[in-house]
Amino acid sequence: QVHLVESGGGLVQPGGSLRLSCAASGSIFSADGMGWWRQAPGKEREVVVIRTSTGATTTRDTVEGRFTISRDNSKNMVYLQMNSLKPEDTAVYYCRRWSATYDSWGQGTQVTVSS
Repeated sequence: QVHLVESGGGLVQPGGSLRLSCAASGSIFSADGMGWWRQAPGKEREVVVIRTSTGATTTRDTVEGRFTISRDNSKNMVYLQMNSLKPEDTAVYYCRRWSATYDSWGQGTQVTVSS
C-alpha cells in the first residue's frame, strides 16, 4: 500500500509562486507514473500535469510554461512548482502516483490565489 501526503499549499498573491510537495510512503516504485490534479469549488477534478513511467509529460494548456512537475526518488518525493499564479489556479491540489500494483491519491492541499 502506498500513502501520499501533500503539503505546501497556502495563500499567495497573483503573480506569486508556490511549490507543492507530495511525500510517499510504502512500497513505491521509483519509475511509477505521477501527477497533480486540482478541484475548484463547484467544479470537477481536473488534471494539471502528469508524467508517465516512461517520462512522457502532459501539461494542462492553462498552466503550460508556469507549472513544472519533478521528483526526488532519494526522498520518495514529487513536487509541483507553480509560478505566475493566477486567481483561477485557486483549488485543492491532489497528488497521485500509480503503477501496475497501486493507484494512490493524497488528501489534497488548498491553494488560494488572491490579493
